[in-house]
Amino acid sequence: MSVAPAIAADDLHVWFGVGDERVDAVRGVRFEVADGGSFGLVGESGSGKSTILRAITGLVRTWSGALSIAGRPLGDTRDKHFYSTVQMVFQDPYASLHPRHTVDQVLSETLRLHGIKDSDRKLPELLEAVGLGPSFRFRYPPQLSGGQRQRVAIARALAPSPTVLQLDEPTTALDVSVQAELLNLHADLRDEQNLTYLMVSHDLAVVGHMCENVAVMQNGEIVEIMTVADMRAMTPSHAYTKRLLDASLGYTAE
Repeated sequence: MSVAPAIAADDLHVWFGVGDERVDAVRGVRFEVADGGSFGLVGESGSGKSTILRAITGLVRTWSGALSIAGRPLGDTRDKHFYSTVQMVFQDPYASLHPRHTVDQVLSETLRLHGIKDSDRKLPELLEAVGLGPSFRFRYPPQLSGGQRQRVAIARALAPSPTVLQLDEPTTALDVSVQAELLNLHADLRDEQNLTYLMVSHDLAVVGHMCENVAVMQNGEIVEIMTVADMRAMTPSHAYTKRLLDASLGYTAE
């Protein structure tokens, strides 16, 4: 008996506006992410990568086609079951945390919203899972570094024990050493909690570290899906992917 993919998109179209002002941000996208897999969406700014995450999460409702999580079709709205299964870590850790709420308040409120009781037991477990000790519990976001804030954001996403994490540029604006620490954390969490990842990034090195398969997007369409092994071997089949890979190396191959 075959197992349904953790995430599936079939002929996905996403648009903004109506009539003459309509902008088709995503056009005819198809991909699948196996249970426990890690899949990357790469491409230049404005190619539609983050829009796909927002459509899956329900933040964009103007879409057509088919989306499913673990074989369960998604409709126009997202229910409590969805948000206990799928969580998202946003790009900017500085904007995603309320500056006047302590880490304790941020995580306790998240647990309460998901109907999870006994926060005094669960909250320290969340902090430990993301590599933050108990001394961070009552700190405010301005007292944390960018990497520490992102760890709090990850802990918040882990609160309802999801099976799917969507990562939107998870290492943007962080130092290279901090980026490596967070990528290693995600790899550990994936192994420990059997998580499935869907990651958006403009950084091919980040995607190469995290993912097995990569979809290359241009102008709202997927032009190529390739393995990370093929990406590292510089063996794309599409000219745009070749240009993207060459640019990541800082030169154009002759």
